This record gives sequence, C-alpha cells and structure tokens, in this order.
Amino acid sequence: MKILTDRLTLRPWVESDAESLYLYAKDEKIGPPAGWPAHTSVEESKEIIVREFSYPEIYAVALKDTNEAIGCIGLLVGKNSSFELSNHEAEVAYWVGVPHWGKGYIPEALKALVKHAFVNLKMTDLWCGFFEENTKSLRAQAKCGFTYAYRCKNRYDKYFKDERMEIVTRLRYEDWLKMDN
Repeated sequence: MKILTDRLTLRPWVESDAESLYLYAKDEKIGPPAGWPAHTSVEESKEIIVREFSYPEIYAVALKDTNEAIGCIGLLVGKNSSFELSNHEAEVAYWVGVPHWGKGYIPEALKALVKHAFVNLKMTDLWCGFFEENTKSLRAQAKCGFTYAYRCKNRYDKYFKDERMEIVTRLRYEDWLKMDN
C-alpha cells in the first residue's frame, strides 16, 4: 500500500533501500535519541529492512519526485508496540534523515498516516512516545494534534540497556475529527 502526500510517498520498504537507509541511519543524531543505535553498514540496514521494517503499516518516507527513502514512519500494533494497547489503538513511530530536518516532511507524513489510521483502519486512539531530550519529536506531534498523556520514568531501552524518561502523547479519533483535516 502507498499513501501519497503533496511531496511524499509513504510506501513499503524494499531491500534496495538499504543504501539510502544507511546514509541517514548511520547518523548518531537519528537513532540514539529515538532509542536505537546508529547503523554500522549497508548490510545491517538491509537486515533491518527485512527484520524490522517488513511489518504491515511500516512505511519508507520517500520523496515523491525521486522515490528516495529519507525516513521511516509506521503504526505499531500488538506485540510490536511498546505500549499495552487495545485492538483499536496503535503506536506511531517515525524519523527522518538530518539533511531533511526543518522541511516539514514528518508532520506531512504524520498527518497522512493519522488519517489512514482513523479513516481506513478505524483506530480510536494513537499513541506516541519520545525520550525527554528529543524535543524535535514533540514539535512534530504537537503540529499533528497529539497532546500530553503521561510521563514514564525509568523506561528501559533494550538497545542501550539503560533507563530513560519517556513522554507519551495521544491523539483520539474524536479530537482529530475536530481538527482542520
């Protein structure tokens, strides 16, 4: 499935995206603030595409004019989510490569994914977490209507084997309906 926006295509990842994924995911400013280690090789990026990005509702954020994957966005449900959710809820996760920061790509992608989640998948609530120091993530969520839900002290990070402060935001379907979509 593909989701189109004015400038982006949200599409399934393919193994040929490994070089592009590595180009952006090797940057220490991307993964560690989001809770995962920077990629160390194109081969590792290819493995992650196969192992982590092959689930339904996980999309490459690709530039519409070139089809280059510049980031990732997805809906995590069931055991893939870090939250305990009902069948009508999902966790939203995303990132975009540093050269594309400040261009509004993630809010554009997030708005499209939120619409898909509520209209096509009939979700009732979307949740999004970010580590306290990752204020860029908070700004993107706020632009899309997510509001503070709770703070989780001592959230264990499986990759770095440490505990962090996580802020969790939420967007309810009924609140989304009130927004200018």
